[in-house]
Order: sequence, then C-alpha cells, then structure tokens
Amino acid sequence: MPLKMKELIEQTGESKSTILYYLKEGLLPEPKKPKPNVALYDDSAVNIIKFIKYLQKNFSYSIAEIKHIFANNRFKFDSSFENLIEAINALRLNSEEEYSKEEFLALAKIDAKELEEYIQKGYINAGAYGKSEVAIIEILKRAKQMDLDFTLIDSYVAHAKVLAKLENDIGSGLLNDDSKEHNGRYELLFDIILKLKPYIFNSHTVKEHQKRINDEKSI
Repeated sequence: MPLKMKELIEQTGESKSTILYYLKEGLLPEPKKPKPNVALYDDSAVNIIKFIKYLQKNFSYSIAEIKHIFANNRFKFDSSFENLIEAINALRLNSEEEYSKEEFLALAKIDAKELEEYIQKGYINAGAYGKSEVAIIEILKRAKQMDLDFTLIDSYVAHAKVLAKLENDIGSGLLNDDSKEHNGRYELLFDIILKLKPYIFNSHTVKEHQKRINDEKSI
C-alpha cells in the first residue's frame, strides 16, 4: 500500500529531510504523484530506510558505500528472508575485493579440481570469491598438511545445513507474520545471524575448554 510522507516518517522514525536526502541520492524509488503536492511512496521504502540505518549503525557505512552495495545487488526489499540473505552476502563482498575464478585459483594456489572438491564438501561457496575464501583455503591446506581429522570440519558443515534450514523457515515465518509488529524484524534477524549465532558458538567453545582445565586441576 502506498505511503504518504507522514506515514513513512512514522514507520521508520526518520526525519523528512533524511528521507528526501535518500531519495535525492537514488536510494529510494521515486514516489508516484497522482495530484500536485501529493507524493505516494512504495511501501518497500520502509525496509530500504531500515536497512540503510542498520548499515550505518552496525557497519559505519557511508552513503556512498551503501549506494555501491545497492548498485551491485538487486534487492527487492520485500518481506522475504531470501532478500535478507542476499543483503548479508552483499555486506561481506562489499568489504573486500571480489575475484574471478581464475584469479582466485592463482591466489589460493589450488587447481580447479581441488576447488570443486571443497565446494562439494561444503567448505567453500561457489561463485563468490574474495579474500575470505582465500583465507579459508589456506586454513584447509594447513589442516591437510598436519593430517587434521576433518570430522570436525565436516561436522561444522552438517550442523550449518541444519541451522540454515531453521534460519530460513523461522526467518521467513517472522517476516511474513502479519500478527507481529513489522518494525524491527529485519534488524532482529540480522542481529541473530551476524552477532548472536557466532557469539553462542564461540562462547560454548570457551566454556568447554575451561571445563576441561578445571577437570584436570581436580584430578
């Protein structure tokens, strides 16, 4: 449903001047003007504005950097979890240079067969290669050299697939549940995936380590 400026301000908490600035910078779709002095904004503008605020607050991105993210990724900015995941991936790729497959193979010092093996095992994602993937390949190569039991890494992949399904099911349900307040849904899911998930995993690793130290001391 199209929104008037007053409604857009109420739903986003942003000022009129800020919204007009986003519009001037091409970050918002142009409003329809059925009558003189009447501007109706697409309801997707609400999610766009919230996403901009999230990027500025949590990543300190400038408007120029946000424009770059938007220009290189075709977000629909509807209430879909798929769009949220695309946005998260865009944040990662925006922070580092993206390589072609050939450039990546040369930098990672592996051949196409090795890369395909890593992709099939779920260690590397196909199609998007940056410095993060080069670093992951380096870790995997070191693990091989030291004859690490890859059961641990395979377990990461297996659990990640289960969690990914849950994230998509629960995330989609939250975004499409009209019985809940719309405000804050995107921010909540971003925070759960980008902050809460790694915090929980790493904190339990530390707890287990501390537990084993205490058990050894008690012997």
